[in-house]
Amino acid sequence: MNPLTVSRHDAVTGPVLHVTGDLDYDQAPVLRGRLDQLSLSPGQCLVLDLSGLEFCDSSGITALLAARQHALAARADVVLAAVPANLLRVLTLVGLDQVFTLRPDSSAAS
Repeated sequence: MNPLTVSRHDAVTGPVLHVTGDLDYDQAPVLRGRLDQLSLSPGQCLVLDLSGLEFCDSSGITALLAARQHALAARADVVLAAVPANLLRVLTLVGLDQVFTLRPDSSAAS
């Protein structure tokens, strides 16, 4: 098991959270906690850079959906960037590739 780390930097368009490690049942509260502390303004874009994500289970997907709800509640957008192939496959199978905006990387937000 790889511990989850969430680091942040601010881009012109809004915050970018770099998520690395395992986003699973034990670690999903780490991301949710960071989201609870995150202030978003209308029109901003929250980018979740998942390039360092090694594993994601259903609890992790639920945490990603919570990030989307957090952004929508603030009238902001959310983007999943650099989604690993295995997670992209799952998101596609369950139709969440139609719910999330997906980008190949987070460079557009830098």
